[in-house]
Amino acid sequence: MTTALRALRGNFRQYGMFIALLFIMLLFQLLSGGILLKPLNITNLILQNSYILILAIGMLLVIITGHIDLSVGSIAAFVGAISAILMVQHQMPYPAAIVISLLIGAAVGAWQGFWVAYMRIPSFIVTLAGMLLFRGLTMLVLNGKSVAPFPNEFRSISTGFVPDLPFGWELHGATILAGIIVSILYLFMEWRARLVQKRYSFEQLSLPLAAARAAGVILILNLFTYVLASYKGLPNILILLMVLVVIYTFVMRKTVMGRHIYALGGNEKAARLSGVKTKKVTFWVFVNMGAMAALAGLVFAARLNAATPKAGVNFELDAIAAAFIGGASASGGVGTVVGAIVGGLVMGVMNNGMSLIGLGIDYQQGIKGLVLLLAVAFDLYNKNKAS
Repeated sequence: MTTALRALRGNFRQYGMFIALLFIMLLFQLLSGGILLKPLNITNLILQNSYILILAIGMLLVIITGHIDLSVGSIAAFVGAISAILMVQHQMPYPAAIVISLLIGAAVGAWQGFWVAYMRIPSFIVTLAGMLLFRGLTMLVLNGKSVAPFPNEFRSISTGFVPDLPFGWELHGATILAGIIVSILYLFMEWRARLVQKRYSFEQLSLPLAAARAAGVILILNLFTYVLASYKGLPNILILLMVLVVIYTFVMRKTVMGRHIYALGGNEKAARLSGVKTKKVTFWVFVNMGAMAALAGLVFAARLNAATPKAGVNFELDAIAAAFIGGASASGGVGTVVGAIVGGLVMGVMNNGMSLIGLGIDYQQGIKGLVLLLAVAFDLYNKNKAS
């Protein structure tokens, strides 16, 4: 088997999701009469799915450790309500309110992580209780009413755009420049990775295949930035998402904490015998999930410009689906941050595309359920085939 085939087989699920995402986008582009890939709609896709993608990153870590979190939608709603009380009713400066809200989310995650990690109560039960508890607290804090409006500076987190540079172009110059800079950074990282592989005599793709892959990534990246530049440019929330993806990808691939999370999900007993503090790892994964749920709640509240008692409904299902569709294993130990983002985009494009062609919500829910079922079944099929 050639190096290229081995690389493709080892990453089939991840590459398959990229291909599936492109296929779904092209399909709905045709069915919607070209509306899906218009600059306005692409920007709306990012804004509408940002909070789900944030949740998907945190949920991925939980699923890798072999757990689940059903409470993230309720936590997002609860933190959004707290932020509204602080900023709207008590006129607290928005930076301080954001910090307090994130700390509250982390504290909620610590509360649930304690019961899961140290009391050994199944995460399904703990987070189901949390879903009910924090939904009730949200309605209590808001007294059943919406609280609005938020300060404009806070709203810009979710609805604002990066300022343009004074180039005098018709396109958004800062966005075009950002695409070029990211392309150069990507080429540098790929070149550096090949040097490391060569130094240690690791197997690597042939130069023509590596160049073709890099060219494809750069083409897609610059087409994407061109589309955004044709409207208002880079949304602020996209910058936040990219920062989160880079940080969490680095943590999961390059740090001891990331390796411990994968080890815990792969085999808890073996990880514990190898010196991994499994209870501590589980606890901090839930603390992280609480903070990410809080961040998603803030982003959603900023986009809606209000805190409502019904915020966050079904967020947990979308986040779980994104992680599984993106390649996370139902039994733990497998998954990537980029895969979770791709899974979230698959769900987002499907939602948007089905709405554009006029499919009812009943059909949308059924189709999304089938996609999730097929993704998990495919994972189990691959695992059984490998064994």
